[in-house]
Amino acid sequence: MEMSSKLLERAVAEISQLPGIGKRTALRLALHLLKQPVDQTQLLAGALLKMREEIQFCKKCHNISDVEICEICANGTRDQSIICVVEDIRDVMAIENTNLFKGIYHVLGGKISPMDGVGPSQLNITTLVEKVRTGIVKELIFALSSTMEGDTTNFYIYKQIKDQNIITSAIARGIAVGDELEFADEVTLGRSILHRVPFESSMKNH
Repeated sequence: MEMSSKLLERAVAEISQLPGIGKRTALRLALHLLKQPVDQTQLLAGALLKMREEIQFCKKCHNISDVEICEICANGTRDQSIICVVEDIRDVMAIENTNLFKGIYHVLGGKISPMDGVGPSQLNITTLVEKVRTGIVKELIFALSSTMEGDTTNFYIYKQIKDQNIITSAIARGIAVGDELEFADEVTLGRSILHRVPFESSMKNH
């Protein structure tokens, strides 16, 4: 895409690296910013830079946070004995939007995927197992997507903690196989959490 300005060309190239943003959309966004007051563009750039430099990951659940312990983990009204295991931060947001889950979370940071070179050691599994072994946890809810990688990850974690005296459950299959949690509607996702099933039963259905 030939442009009369190298500055614009560089901006478009950077914007187009964002997921789902092609060169044409990047150009529209860049031209839109050019029409805005300079201070508005500075606010956007400042907010992005501040987020990148200062955002933290909760030391307890690995969710994003502005402080060491996220608001969910620090909330005294949440049931600390029920942990919902999710793949990433977007899943926490999706479940929170249902307003139906009152426990806490554990963000793995991905799924076991040998094809992509992702093994258990690259995920936040060790800290989850350590939590379970403290004796505080009563139930672990597996809320990973219904894919081969998700099921493999669930089973790996289950094997690590099956000797512990806790309930292990999986979200009900109201979420279609292969679907990601973040794209499920709130009603379906909420019901899948409320009507969760014993993890052993979920394995038999595969």
